[in-house]
Amino acid sequence: MEKKLRTKDKILQASIELFNQVGERQVTTNHIAAHLGISPGNLYYHFRNKEDIVRQIFKEYAKLLDTRIKPPTDQAEALDALASYLDAVFELMWRFHFFYANLPDILSRDAALQQDYLLVQQGVLARVTAVLQALKASAVIRIEDDDITDLAHTIKLVVTFWISYLKTQSPQQQIDKASVYQGVLQVLLLFKPYATEQAKPRITRLQQHYEALAY
Repeated sequence: MEKKLRTKDKILQASIELFNQVGERQVTTNHIAAHLGISPGNLYYHFRNKEDIVRQIFKEYAKLLDTRIKPPTDQAEALDALASYLDAVFELMWRFHFFYANLPDILSRDAALQQDYLLVQQGVLARVTAVLQALKASAVIRIEDDDITDLAHTIKLVVTFWISYLKTQSPQQQIDKASVYQGVLQVLLLFKPYATEQAKPRITRLQQHYEALAY
């Protein structure tokens, strides 16, 4: 039997849906209440304002990041760990793409959210770094230790601003799953210069897998 959603969860779900469809800036609490067929007063019983809703959505996003993106274990195959990271990150990017599309603006309006975001990103950087270290230890990539953190930052940069980039190139175009997965291919391209000869065929197969999702 399907579990019935609480009103608070319905508000969050509807907010994500509307933010993704038309952009967070264009949606008011009245829009969200009307979409759900509830009174604005009912919405305000659960959330003080729209910023409160956005903050709670970010907490849900951060919780999913924490549970879905795990550092590689000794038993895990390094490229499998990379694929798992890419799948999780880009799935969340699709689910919350309104946030990525307008990140600087959203953060500039909420200092507390800005601090929470920076804290979460420190953890993300640590996990990307751990994946790169595992790839190096498994002879998938050859890279200087001093360059690992910089490459991790570059990967994080592409992930964070891929949707913003798409929006600047085609402002009227809707973001879909295929365009999100094109970002995975951009991340994989960053690994190619570092790939060892024995790992190149496996990275190519990984590219082919994501090309099937992206085009």
